[in-house]
Amino acid sequence: MARMTMIQAINQALAQAMEADDRVLVMGEDVGRNGGVFRATDKLYDRFGPERAIDTPLAEGGIVGTAIGMAVYGLRPVAEIQFMGFTYQAFSQLVAQAARIRYRSLGQYTCPLVVRAPYGGGVRALELHSDTLEARVLHTPGLKFVTPATPRDAKGLLLAAIDDPDPVIVAEPLRLYRSHREEVPEERYTVPIGKARLAREGSDVTLVAWGSQVPTALEAAEAAEADGVSVEVIDLRTIVPMDQEAILASVRKTHRVVIVQEAPVIGGVGAEIAALVSERAILSLEAPPLRVGGYDMPYPPSAIEEQYLPSPERVRQAIDRVLAF
Repeated sequence: MARMTMIQAINQALAQAMEADDRVLVMGEDVGRNGGVFRATDKLYDRFGPERAIDTPLAEGGIVGTAIGMAVYGLRPVAEIQFMGFTYQAFSQLVAQAARIRYRSLGQYTCPLVVRAPYGGGVRALELHSDTLEARVLHTPGLKFVTPATPRDAKGLLLAAIDDPDPVIVAEPLRLYRSHREEVPEERYTVPIGKARLAREGSDVTLVAWGSQVPTALEAAEAAEADGVSVEVIDLRTIVPMDQEAILASVRKTHRVVIVQEAPVIGGVGAEIAALVSERAILSLEAPPLRVGGYDMPYPPSAIEEQYLPSPERVRQAIDRVLAF
């Protein structure tokens, strides 16, 4: 196995999918000759040609709308949106078209579309470059949403998304693209959509996190361990469909839960998880579920983004609060 960054694992996944199935193609702004703004599609143009590594105009609605048509008629497009905040321009296509095609056609048509988009802060980006939009997808039946936290999962989840008969948004944490390396199998493999990962085993508190916040949760767990607190970390990997049983099993073991998300807390995925735990595991709880996340405001300027983002210290404070309840 080779040691890869997340972006290298994504590039390998795309190359293997395109090699295995000539229906698979990539499309988006600068994904062809330039290899993508973050080089996720590097060398795919040279290897597969301009009809399968397609440079598009700067028009997110056009990219996704065209990809939906391709998918409905038998291709398997992987559309790249340069930053998740730019998908606002394609929400009509995603929500009103891609998500409803199977339902609208009574199962006669499916939409095997993948939309890749980097998201999240911590990289000093400009406005709309750091938005985190999983809650909007959670409220849209028919769309799946996966977000890896490791290079190994990035490859496996992307390949699983390409294989899926329905539309999948693959949200890639921008600050994890090149933050670390790990061993990634060279062969083609998939990570099941809808299956969480036990990132760390513990017995006193459960931390539920996904994507960019998994490293934050793990760092907080390690700090708590130094003080004798055993923290379990669940990496959701998939927001839709959510692995509810993995969350509930962990909470029933530890009796306390803290949910860590980068997006604003109000109306977020963490609220759905807190409701799930309250409805189905309340007799196991020894403290109310707590959420740590962004504040109720647009993503701030880069000079103050560290005060906006969840930190290991903020997560550790939440751990202390549920333990002291």
